[in-house]
Amino acid sequence: MHHIAAYIQARLRTRDDEGATAVEYGLLVTLIAIALIAGATIFGGKISDLFTTVGNKLVVP
Repeated sequence: MHHIAAYIQARLRTRDDEGATAVEYGLLVTLIAIALIAGATIFGGKISDLFTTVGNKLVVP
């Protein structure tokens, strides 16, 4: 009986670690998404203008 209890405790600890890891990855993905959205909002117009300028210079008259 002691072995069964030890096995169950070990499995529960493993699942807690996996759950914590999933939460950490979720937070990391959320922070990266926020950074990308903020960057696109702040620099979006400038990047668009840059691509337009480069595109206009590449067009052969």
